[in-house]
Amino acid sequence: MQDRIEPPILMSRLMTFVLATSLVVLAVLVWTLDKMFPLNRPQVFFLTSQMMDDQQLTLTEIPKDNLELYKQQFIKEYIRARNEIEPNLSIMRARWANNADGIVKTWSNDDVFGKFTETEMFNIINQDLTEVFDIKCVVEFPLYNSVIRAVNSDNADTYSVHFQYNCKYGPLGDQSYVQEYIIRVQLEPGDENSVKWAERMENPLGIRVSGYDVIDAQNKVLNTDPLNWSGVIQE
Repeated sequence: MQDRIEPPILMSRLMTFVLATSLVVLAVLVWTLDKMFPLNRPQVFFLTSQMMDDQQLTLTEIPKDNLELYKQQFIKEYIRARNEIEPNLSIMRARWANNADGIVKTWSNDDVFGKFTETEMFNIINQDLTEVFDIKCVVEFPLYNSVIRAVNSDNADTYSVHFQYNCKYGPLGDQSYVQEYIIRVQLEPGDENSVKWAERMENPLGIRVSGYDVIDAQNKVLNTDPLNWSGVIQE
């Protein structure tokens, strides 16, 4: 009877073993996930298959309807990437960076990106700020006709984009700046030879914005930019 293990002691040892096993499994899982994410580079895979005698392959161009939808969605994402602001400065600086990782840089030609770097908010974001950055701006598109192909234009890839700019600022986020804008966006078709490998994940077709102007209802260009509203904060 001296060698008998009491049930409470046996249960305690069993739970200790289960806990230790769980910790080991959890550590392996965390290590595996850490090696998997983030997926910061493209990886090429080759798939092979055996052709059947009666199987035919046909290569066609992208349907024009699908390409048009892609362009409209591309313009919306460009407007968001260029104008939306969040308090996390690391994310903002990465999104607006002047390299292949910067989405706005990748989606713009040199002239458009150069004008973008002259905006007030771009320069504020890239300052060495030590205080809390308490500005958040979102872009909202109307449900219908937010991106319209421009008529009577010399360039077939010119669009008018309607959106509302909603910004909250202040220590409590209790102050707001709301403005509606119409942006005339001009696209230039992608040249396969000009698309760098590092840019293909973000811009597979190589389409870039070659024109970006704020206009009014009469299609008149206005000398302003949605990112030039920092004067409101200082008032």
